[in-house]
Amino acid sequence: MPIPPLLILGNVNVDLVMGEVDGWPAIGTEVVVPRSEMRPGGSAGNTALALSGMGFAHRLLASVGNDAMGSWLAGSFDEACSTWVIDDSDTTISVGIVHKGGDRVFFTAPGHLHHARLEDLLAHIPAAPTAASFACISGGFLMPSLIEGTSELLRLLKQRGWQTAIDPGWPPEGWSEANKMRSLEWLSLVDYALLNAEEVKGLGENDNLGTAAITLSGRLGAGQTLVIKNGPDGASAIRDGNSVSAKAPPVTVIDTVGAGDTFNAAFLAGLSLGDSLQAALERGVRAASLAISTFPRRYTA
Repeated sequence: MPIPPLLILGNVNVDLVMGEVDGWPAIGTEVVVPRSEMRPGGSAGNTALALSGMGFAHRLLASVGNDAMGSWLAGSFDEACSTWVIDDSDTTISVGIVHKGGDRVFFTAPGHLHHARLEDLLAHIPAAPTAASFACISGGFLMPSLIEGTSELLRLLKQRGWQTAIDPGWPPEGWSEANKMRSLEWLSLVDYALLNAEEVKGLGENDNLGTAAITLSGRLGAGQTLVIKNGPDGASAIRDGNSVSAKAPPVTVIDTVGAGDTFNAAFLAGLSLGDSLQAALERGVRAASLAISTFPRRYTA
């Protein structure tokens, strides 16, 4: 199979999504929620699923555990688009609790993501097929080996001709100085930094999103792009001091799990097709808005 122009690397795990709840219950009580869904997830996993749902050729490079849940997880993805590394571990499971209004919180057990090895990813990275090929690293903060090796991975991707993007996610330990320094180093090496509004505030060290975005974009070099995903307010991008934005359509939210990952998929797919930055933002916002407002989830109208 020819190498596709989109390469997705990072965390794939099982998501058990339940909700919705209106505030946290008291300890020792039991709450009945209207719905639950066990589905393949993780930031990289959600991006690959969205690409499959939109019909975009891609390659997912990720790992699973060697248990029954790992077999189920790998089997949930398009076999023709996936390269799996089998880790000698149980498979990571995240429980997502959806709150009233669509926001959510995750509880994640370590599982195979803590056993994934950087060298296994490095061994499977192909050369980019065209100049308009994009590699995205997602969810690395849940993978200790990837935390330590992301800079090496980004440099190798560049050497092999890929334009690079990163969506590291929120570090479980919070924005410690070490995590800030790591993230800023990663951002200095990529073409596209794909962050949500709260991550921008954390890295930009300011609770005002506009101020934080200006500070963070100022740390990027010529031609690098900071993309800010801001939920119902859509998305924006800053490159070389110039900004563009895309508004989100009004939708009735079912759950927001994977919204940013779906945006990443459509945004990068658009760029690979030759979209302008503005058009790629709009494509990403449309796809994410549809995904969070449909059940079962859809990615195209």
